[in-house]
Amino acid sequence: MVKNLLTTVVANVLNSRHHNSYARSQWVNGAIFAPTDNNKREYKMTLMKSLMGATTAVALTAGAALADPALIFDLGGKFDKSFNEAAHNGASRWAEETGGSYNEIEIQSEAQREQALRRFAESGSNPIITMGFGMADPLSAVAADYPDTKFVAVDVTWLDIPNIRQIGFAEHEGSYLVGMMAAMASESGTVGFIGGMDIPLIRHFGCGYAQGAKAVNPDINIVANMTGTTPAAWNDPVKGSELTKAQISQGADVIYAAAGGTGVGVLQTAADEGILSIGVDSNQNHLHPGKVLTSMLKRVDVAVYDAMSAGEDLETGVFQMGLAEEGVGVAMDDNNAPLVSDEMKGAVDKARQDIIDGNVSVVSYYENDSCPALQF
Repeated sequence: MVKNLLTTVVANVLNSRHHNSYARSQWVNGAIFAPTDNNKREYKMTLMKSLMGATTAVALTAGAALADPALIFDLGGKFDKSFNEAAHNGASRWAEETGGSYNEIEIQSEAQREQALRRFAESGSNPIITMGFGMADPLSAVAADYPDTKFVAVDVTWLDIPNIRQIGFAEHEGSYLVGMMAAMASESGTVGFIGGMDIPLIRHFGCGYAQGAKAVNPDINIVANMTGTTPAAWNDPVKGSELTKAQISQGADVIYAAAGGTGVGVLQTAADEGILSIGVDSNQNHLHPGKVLTSMLKRVDVAVYDAMSAGEDLETGVFQMGLAEEGVGVAMDDNNAPLVSDEMKGAVDKARQDIIDGNVSVVSYYENDSCPALQF
């Protein structure tokens, strides 16, 4: 009886105007996972709350057929042109190379974090990959309930839970290099930094950036602003634009945005106003060719790709990805080639190797919750 009701409801949903583009779908614990075409292997989840309770048992049975693994994007969505999109690119690469498929969800609220974890775990997805520090508490609440499921936490390194692979990045090392480039490119002697949510992680970016800029020019002026103190700060391009104009009025002619989707507004306004910008996480040079000096690459795509490739054999524990592990770096391509002089490239290459060899030490904001080169 429950099975027939469930089948009818799912059929009705699939026949509706909103979902008629999907070739097939499966219902899992109140959610519809709908695969799109096989080349992209993208899955979209639309949360449906109307059929919980009596349908759950049947839903979980249906979930057994779902493909592993699963990916939970952070707020801002998978096409934020930054952090989440890097994860999407890694997952897409895995799917294209292996012919595999995966499940995903773009959460819309804090409450959905734990819900998504439990739904994927109940459906048998493994591993379950999560994006952002905001997943730490939900993972603490959920992971122990599913000891046979492996979880991946990107930007989380402090949990004491055996079935989680925790991945941290040396963002300060990559940011040091783009800070050097900013100082070398600046004609005004003032550079800017615009962060997303004011948290230690983003100060970590800004601190490395400031150290790199001051390594080139000890007298350089660095203007820093955060977009806000709530998760909304990751997806506010209008505020990003306003902060960019404010920093330009203070003399900044190169601005580094470490702000997720908010950074799109920073890069757009910088291009419109005739100054240089620096992207983050993904290679954003192509967004405004010839106007984005470089991008600080945070190889979230590699972390996701490697986790999906490992599957149930994934090694858990805490892992750090810095310059030595090619976990961070700078983007050089045809889009920014006219902006990067041989001198600039040589200086960055040398600094990169010096950091790897231990000849240059970049102070982490995490060490003392402070930065020797910038006051936040």
